[in-house]
Amino acid sequence: MKMKYILAACTLAVATTGCNENSFLDIKPQGTLNESLLSSADGLDLLVTSAYAALKGPNRDMMWVPMTNWTYGEVRSDNAYKGGGGVNDGDFLNLLETFVIDATWGNADSKWFQLYCCLQRANEALRVINVCDENEVKNLAVRRAEMLVIRAHFYFELCRLFKQVPYLDETIPQEEYTKIANNQYSREEILDMIAQDLLKAAEALPEKQSEVGRVNRYVAYAYAAKVKLYQAYKQDDKNQPVTVDKNLMREVADLCAKLDGKYDLLKDFQQLDLVAYENGAESVFAVQYTMNDGSDGAGGINWSNLLNSPKGPYNGDGFFLPSQNLINAYKTDANGLPMFDTFNEEDYAVWDGEKLTNTEPTVDPRLDFVTGRPGITWKTYTTSPCMASWVRNSGEYGFNCTKRFWVSPESTDMFVGWPWGASQLNWQIIRYAQVLLWRAEALVELGDDASLEEARQIINRIRKRAQESPCVKDFKDPSKPAANYLIGLYPAEGWTQAYARKAVRFETRLEMAMEGDRFFDLVRWGEAATVMNNYINKEQNRRVYYKGARFTSGKDEYLPVPVAQYNFSEGNYVQNPGYGSF
Repeated sequence: MKMKYILAACTLAVATTGCNENSFLDIKPQGTLNESLLSSADGLDLLVTSAYAALKGPNRDMMWVPMTNWTYGEVRSDNAYKGGGGVNDGDFLNLLETFVIDATWGNADSKWFQLYCCLQRANEALRVINVCDENEVKNLAVRRAEMLVIRAHFYFELCRLFKQVPYLDETIPQEEYTKIANNQYSREEILDMIAQDLLKAAEALPEKQSEVGRVNRYVAYAYAAKVKLYQAYKQDDKNQPVTVDKNLMREVADLCAKLDGKYDLLKDFQQLDLVAYENGAESVFAVQYTMNDGSDGAGGINWSNLLNSPKGPYNGDGFFLPSQNLINAYKTDANGLPMFDTFNEEDYAVWDGEKLTNTEPTVDPRLDFVTGRPGITWKTYTTSPCMASWVRNSGEYGFNCTKRFWVSPESTDMFVGWPWGASQLNWQIIRYAQVLLWRAEALVELGDDASLEEARQIINRIRKRAQESPCVKDFKDPSKPAANYLIGLYPAEGWTQAYARKAVRFETRLEMAMEGDRFFDLVRWGEAATVMNNYINKEQNRRVYYKGARFTSGKDEYLPVPVAQYNFSEGNYVQNPGYGSF
């Protein structure tokens, strides 16, 4: 039985491990459950399933506090606008987008609370596992390892969002929570603890699981590589990377290499948004969503992206729109290579009310896999191309939509009605293209000739997939491409470490655009202030709400520790740099 259907059937996910805001984390089982049931095989399975279900979020109210990081990782970056009906529609996200939040910003408190609720499900399962008899409960060591991975995922999210967080494992009694300071461990120490849990889990996990959706050994290796990649960029007290640990980078490269031959890139980039391929060769670790599974509404769908489908055939709310900067980034030079330093000097494909202008430059074909532009074919929809009217407030946000993460509107995989545009399409926490890019990044930082050449081959492999994917066709004449697509491979000549570093970071943006990691990448690389202030300076001439916005280095790399959580800790928490003391 697929894990995704087990998750759909398990109503205990909320009943056993809900959260009570008054007590911060209420992890005590509710209802008719008792200790003997929980310590049995059946009871333990319910707790484990509840922890897996937390990957979707602790409840359905995910639209403003998304597990997919479309707000925290993309709207906060140069990739995306908030969108929706205007700056006052979800205005608290406009504060995030323009970097004017402080410790009273309620969404930070909601996110902190949400993630601790989620990881507590794994902790509760681990508490029970620790007192179970291995002779009575089948696969006990494997279930323990699965819970270590699930918990590591949520702690990693907390660490890269808030930097200074209290580390609460299953051995700490709930009554002790207020006594645990959020600076007991440094960022690097917490990342190391997370990585060690993942590596410990890998030792016990099988290479394959019988149920789709359960984590396996390679999920643990891949996630450990990601955590160590962040850890390798050592930060000072101003949130800036001061050194790059080559030993950790070598570990990253080695861990990523363990997935070679186990996963592969899908043949066509556009298969990433087809339900038929959601657990395919490229999927390493995914949130398993369901539809029409017997639960209320559309089913166990991706409620985190509830607000983001376009208008038009989806009738959606139109949040999460690609920035003009991102669209410009897909421009290519005469060799089909990115224009690292000049891509944003002139806007590509601007809608003048009737047609797109300045469409002569060549572009990477992934542009029209990732973004929906007026007049350009939208997936396999034949009724119309993407239309300017699909954006709710084009006066503030322009005319472009996010094309990723939606099935085509005529597909039988799309739910009809509200929630608009919903489907059972999984959300990829880790896909193999990411693992390849992490390895390439680590190899570039190692910097020797052999490592640099291997990095070039990896990046070219990803570009070749985009090059060989069937391009988007002109809506009126499907025998022609929809734009002047040109993507080339990097030659060996001129492939220095400095150039390779630009290439791998730019490729990461193009390949992974809108998947929730962009802002965190910029922080890890120490580029957030420069990139974001350059972005804002240009964008304020396009989007008036950016007037007066400013990214403050040494502050805006992380969210503030919420004042509500400081009060919960009875004064034991310290604030992040730049936000001032409580």
